[in-house]
Amino acid sequence: MPVRVGSVVLGVSDVRRAAEFWARALDYRPRDEGDEAWLVLVPVDGGGPNISLGLSETPVQEKPRVHLDLYTSDQVAEVDRLLALGASRVDWADYPPDADFVVLADPDGNRFCVIDKP
Repeated sequence: MPVRVGSVVLGVSDVRRAAEFWARALDYRPRDEGDEAWLVLVPVDGGGPNISLGLSETPVQEKPRVHLDLYTSDQVAEVDRLLALGASRVDWADYPPDADFVVLADPDGNRFCVIDKP
């Protein structure tokens, strides 16, 4: 069997809060009960990698080396939906003039991008 991405792991300061945000943001559900230190989310439709949330005390990186890119055909609506779920806009100085992405942060401050992908 070839190697594949099975799970993307995010360090968070509040596992339950992060699980609620990411489950609603991505249409995922908890794989099992989890606990205050670790919880795995799986796609409701069964497609795609898991999102694993682990309790972390490390500070959020202002410019993370790894982040999630969320693709959508309606970027404005999706950004508004994610903001309503608890995401926040990130003041990103490095936007190119023709940027097709918006940088947001989850409730723990982890940066992610919403990509306009018609």
